[in-house]
Amino acid sequence: GVPSSGGARGGLSPPERNPPINTIAQLSTNTKHSNCSSAVLYQTDNRIAHIVLNRPNVLNAINDAMPEELAHYVEQANNDPSVHVIVLSGAGRAFCSGYDLTYYAQNKNITAVQEMPWDAMKDYSFMKRNTDYFMSLFRSLKPVICKIHGDALAGGSDIALCCDFIIMANEAYIGYMPARVWGCPTTAMWIYRLGVEKAKRMLLTGDKINGVEAEKLGLVLKSVPGEQLNNEVEALADRMTSVPINQLIMQKLMINQALENMGLTTSQMFATLLDGIARHSPEGVAFKQRAENVGWKTVVQERDFGTYDWTADKPLEENNTKNR
Repeated sequence: GVPSSGGARGGLSPPERNPPINTIAQLSTNTKHSNCSSAVLYQTDNRIAHIVLNRPNVLNAINDAMPEELAHYVEQANNDPSVHVIVLSGAGRAFCSGYDLTYYAQNKNITAVQEMPWDAMKDYSFMKRNTDYFMSLFRSLKPVICKIHGDALAGGSDIALCCDFIIMANEAYIGYMPARVWGCPTTAMWIYRLGVEKAKRMLLTGDKINGVEAEKLGLVLKSVPGEQLNNEVEALADRMTSVPINQLIMQKLMINQALENMGLTTSQMFATLLDGIARHSPEGVAFKQRAENVGWKTVVQERDFGTYDWTADKPLEENNTKNR
């Protein structure tokens, strides 16, 4: 991830129950903070708060405003005595494609991508900001269901894995590809959701997997055909709306405390420091410099397909890549 400072609040929300996955045009204003340019939309409906990531033109890629707005609406849902459950989704064709690399590349004042030598603590303060905002989902007193269609990649997977439940479309993909070069998942939630061996399987390869594979691996609660996704999410949410809010809070606090006792906060501090190191290592610097030379699309393909040697800073020989 590559967050920076700043942010804004505001949002709109789904107009009715079970809105089509990619329909946001009919959203209606229902809070005094709402405006059409918000990075996050919000509305409540029948004891359910709908929070929608709203940068569909860039597959809901993360900019400065999105994490803060997300945390703001999680807090709003928690403070609303009518809300029992939160449903998090993405507008348009995807849940979240990760950090908006073009947005940050064009910003000349990004402290988290520093010239060398770099200030590790300045980087950490920027990265911790977004990690804390993402973790508002985990630390929300009320349960959060993440609905994934399209992609939940890189920083987008960080957001999804902070939720209590993930329900995916079979054809959707989730993964943290920056584990291959230039990143470390700052929330560290892979280990707590998958266990040691399966977390290593995902993070030592940087692979992305579809919904069917994610359910089999135990990363998500359930994977269903895309046309069933809305109904599946709503059914789970509806089931919890009949449980008293205090009961929901008590069960979630008890379960989450077990993870906290396992060192979750310490793991996240360590992961956030490692993310900064990854982006300023020799390989991380080579990745960024090559992106500036050939473009982000090309360099991401080279990273994901394993066709470039980031340590030697040159393309891999054909005999080293033919089986990748």
